[in-house]
Amino acid sequence: MIYDNYTIFTPGPVAMSKDILEIGAQQTPYFRNQEFSNILLQCEQDLLELLNAPKNSRVVFLTASGTAGLESVVMNLLGDNDKSIVINGGGFGERFVSLCESYNKPHTQYKVKNTNLSDIETICNPTGHNSFIINAHETSIGTLYDLDAIGKYTKKHNLLNIVDAISMFVTDELDMQKHNIDTVILSSQKGLALPPGLTMVVLNPKAIKRIQNIQSHYFNFKNYLTDGLRGQTPYTPCVTIILQLKARLDQIKKDGGIKSTISKANQLATYFREQIINMNLDYKFFTPYMPNAMTTLQPTTKTATQVVQQLEQQYKIVVCPNGGELKDTIFRVSHMGNLTIQDIDSLLMALKEI
Repeated sequence: MIYDNYTIFTPGPVAMSKDILEIGAQQTPYFRNQEFSNILLQCEQDLLELLNAPKNSRVVFLTASGTAGLESVVMNLLGDNDKSIVINGGGFGERFVSLCESYNKPHTQYKVKNTNLSDIETICNPTGHNSFIINAHETSIGTLYDLDAIGKYTKKHNLLNIVDAISMFVTDELDMQKHNIDTVILSSQKGLALPPGLTMVVLNPKAIKRIQNIQSHYFNFKNYLTDGLRGQTPYTPCVTIILQLKARLDQIKKDGGIKSTISKANQLATYFREQIINMNLDYKFFTPYMPNAMTTLQPTTKTATQVVQQLEQQYKIVVCPNGGELKDTIFRVSHMGNLTIQDIDSLLMALKEI
């Protein structure tokens, strides 16, 4: 399957820049040396700065998918005597619930709909809980939750705040100190615009103290933190993606920092949404709580499945279909990665013709 002549609007993988693609085409170098250690240490420092992580925070680099980040956090940070509030607003919230169930971690599930949790105090009862787990952006439906309100809530009730930020990092505001976040889960294939395969778990000192002794070789955070002090990982990392990560982080700094990347995503998202309205297209926005990262559309004259298929087959434009009960109801359009206003215009004209 070759996508060279396609325009990709999926929320992961996303369109990558030429510079990043060129690194991926090079021979993978040996990595158990100081040169690679320096690269990994710099990546850690850059990520902590982008997140405004508190002093003595650390990053665990996992060669794995984003779900492995979710699972490893459940394994390492939640003890048998801990109890978590888990927000379930869609497919990815359901995944956190499933992981807690798989590892027999005590939890209370809150199924939410049509809210960004700005009213969280009226929704979740903190009594008897010491952790809070949420997908900052419930990517299955395109809802961005209110991290300010959640941060104030978790601080007030002394809850360990665990945030999956995989699909909103570098496109929407994410500040560990401002939002009182203790653990952030990131992945390479979304806002960072890299190939899939690298997941990063960012831990502040409070979260580090919560790390459990677990029966796992590959997902044991203590081993990663120890080896990370010298810029290495316990097991073979995705070397090439880490080299691409270094280049991408350098690119973000060169382009004006995290505020600039957020601004770019906001400009693309705002333009797309305004044109959907101005062109009087037959699509509705599925939620009012949209991130910069993505727009979820509901066609009014065709099924979502028909629109997705026509875009790919007739226009070589790839958007993201949904599964389950929303398969024929909605599809998703990413504003992440190496996209331009011209790309958005091509999509809009295709949507109009369809």
